[in-house]
Parts: sequence; structure tokens; C-alpha cells
Amino acid sequence: MRSGVVVVYLLTEPTDGAGPTDGGGQAVGAGRVGLVVGKAVGTSVVRHQVSRRLRAQLQQRLDRIPAGARMVVRALPGTATAGSAALGRDLSRALDKLTIVSRPERSGR
Repeated sequence: MRSGVVVVYLLTEPTDGAGPTDGGGQAVGAGRVGLVVGKAVGTSVVRHQVSRRLRAQLQQRLDRIPAGARMVVRALPGTATAGSAALGRDLSRALDKLTIVSRPERSGR
């Protein structure tokens, strides 16, 4: 889900059986998050600065990631000039969109 200067991918159901599960096959435990900050973002120093800012913003939002889910955050070139507040706003917006998209359909209505 693209939002501002980040793209967020979320896998909520493990397909390979990796990770801890309860007796019914449901994933348990904290979600996992990975960052992708490519050369298009900037020099090595800039990429590391962006990574640190993204990690700090993600740490504040870990409770919004479903248990057992895997998430990848890809930084777009605009992240090099975006402030921490803008990164946080874009991450929150992306997580809101993902929450809306990933809600299960209600059957029987």
C-alpha cells in the first residue's frame, strides 16, 4: 500500500508454516518488520539515517501490526528529505489503509 514516501507490504497469513502457531494453526507472537532502503534514496549515510528514522517510527506503531504478520516497508526516494513527523504520518496512513483492506468479509448476511 503506497502512502506518501513509503510503500508497505503486509502478509498476514504465513504461507510456508514459518513462525510459531497455536494448536489451531493461527499465528502467535509479534509481527516481523523489514526495511528496504535502496540506493535511489541517497548515499550510504542518507540511507542509514532514513533507516533509523523509519525504525523509530515503526517502533511506535508495532501494536498495529497483527500478531504473526510479516511487513515490509520500502522507502521511496522522497524519504531522504522527509522529516520524522512526515514519515510517521505516512506510515500511519498506510497502516490504516492496510487495516481496511485486510478486514475479513462477514459471511451469512
